[in-house]
Amino acid sequence: MPLENTFLWNEIHQQPDVLRALLESERETVAHLVDSIRARDIRHVVIAARGTSDNAGRYAKYLFGAANRLVVSLATPSLFTIYGQPPDLRDALVLGISQSGASPDLVAVLAEGRAQGALTAAITNFSDSELATQADHVIALHARPEQSLAATKTYTSELAAVALLSSTLSGDEDRLHALSAIPAAVGATLAACTPIDRVAERYRYMRHCVVIGRGYNYATAFELALKLKELTYTIAEPYSSADFLHGPVALIDRGFPVIVIAPQGQMTPRLRELTATVAGHGAEVVAISDDEDILNQAQVTLRLPAPLPEWLSPITAVVPGQVFAMFLAHTRGIDVDNPRSLHKVTHTE
Repeated sequence: MPLENTFLWNEIHQQPDVLRALLESERETVAHLVDSIRARDIRHVVIAARGTSDNAGRYAKYLFGAANRLVVSLATPSLFTIYGQPPDLRDALVLGISQSGASPDLVAVLAEGRAQGALTAAITNFSDSELATQADHVIALHARPEQSLAATKTYTSELAAVALLSSTLSGDEDRLHALSAIPAAVGATLAACTPIDRVAERYRYMRHCVVIGRGYNYATAFELALKLKELTYTIAEPYSSADFLHGPVALIDRGFPVIVIAPQGQMTPRLRELTATVAGHGAEVVAISDDEDILNQAQVTLRLPAPLPEWLSPITAVVPGQVFAMFLAHTRGIDVDNPRSLHKVTHTE
């Protein structure tokens, strides 16, 4: 099947429209949730998520912490479902993030939060899901059915929902205005992805790599590594640039692929240093960036054409990674819509 006829291709290219629909449709819902957060003077957020949505939770940890000064933790669902020893959630916002809203362990976290009297909210593509029924407020993703097994448009819409919630809670009009640039920026990024099919051919036989980001794009490193694992069966390990230098840098020898995710921002100097270090060890650097110094140190460049504020950059920075993973899978003869051993809805406890 031609790649352009797959669900994955089409869902990746639907992202600008999905983002536009979410940002236009969910402002009132988010405003009501913000009113509840303020009324309860909530300072702690517990996020329940799995898989791709867990990476959206990593982004939320940085954004809610930096922009809203909230303490954010990722839930440990087995404490709720297996050990039966849930923590005290009474003063928290318990936020479930899930494409399907169907995983029992995530539902259990929100149900326990509700039973304890916590404020609960869900970000999901299905407003009638079990997760949504446990939420006081439901932010819909507006992604329409996602039929490819690999989540793409639901991931970027989850990030946008988190960004909309954070910006509304901050009351910062500049941040709210900045959100309006997201759909066009993602569209421009997709338009710049045309050469990636040739890049994928270069890595047909790649079996191991590391993916490095930091700050807001720590989440992007995890998400791109996940896409490489599930779509191409590559052993892709995600790291922050700081953690990577505390030991895993020993992995690097000549030709070892290192994917560096480095949109311009406060982390740029540190990522320049990291790129120089791994290049000095002989790594083959693939740079997803708009920083000339980093791009000049890379053997392969996936240029980000549409700069966004650093706090929004994960929404565009992940897109070349999605396209790269898709082309690499196709180059290897893998059905990009149905990678082995995966199900669209995974039920865990």
